Amino acid sequence: MGDRLQIPRSFSRFFFAIMVLCLVTSPLISTSSQSFATDLDGRPFDPFRAAQGKVVVLIFVRTDCPVSNRYAPTIQQLSTQIGDKAAFFLVYPSKKENSETIRKHDRDFGYALAALRDPRHILVKQSQAQITPEAAVFDANRRLVYHGRIDNLYEDFGHARKRATTHELADAIEAAIAGKTLTANATPAVGCYISDLE
Repeated sequence: MGDRLQIPRSFSRFFFAIMVLCLVTSPLISTSSQSFATDLDGRPFDPFRAAQGKVVVLIFVRTDCPVSNRYAPTIQQLSTQIGDKAAFFLVYPSKKENSETIRKHDRDFGYALAALRDPRHILVKQSQAQITPEAAVFDANRRLVYHGRIDNLYEDFGHARKRATTHELADAIEAAIAGKTLTANATPAVGCYISDLE
């Protein structure tokens, strides 16, 4: 009975070696297969690492969304004003928008921000984004502290105020820089649904 239950020593060593190999390599496999967004040259790009400890602001846009395009001056102005304390990135989540289309769009609308492609929606999921334009603010510890509209210029799609009376994104960035907690960390955005892009 005892002889029947004994496992050959060579098999035991082989099985043990396989188990150790799985334990050692599984984190490496997980890390190496992790996908980031890409820059416009198709290279993997991690905006959090590029920010080097700054607050990270991701703004999701698309080339053909009228609401998104109307916000271009506001986005650019905000990034110019706070760019020394926060790292801004435009994120294009559509698979249909290639790098040349995005470059042309950025030139046409006067963007000087770094532009990223996120066709696999890695950043979309991290930011809980659903709309373009929608912003996400991460503090220096990579914690999502705000996501939602830029301001309240739009009451609904196609219905805009003469000027915004609240400025949620600017407030969120300032709070993140100061290490403060917002009373409201999410507000609904108005624009084009990201789920409709594909």
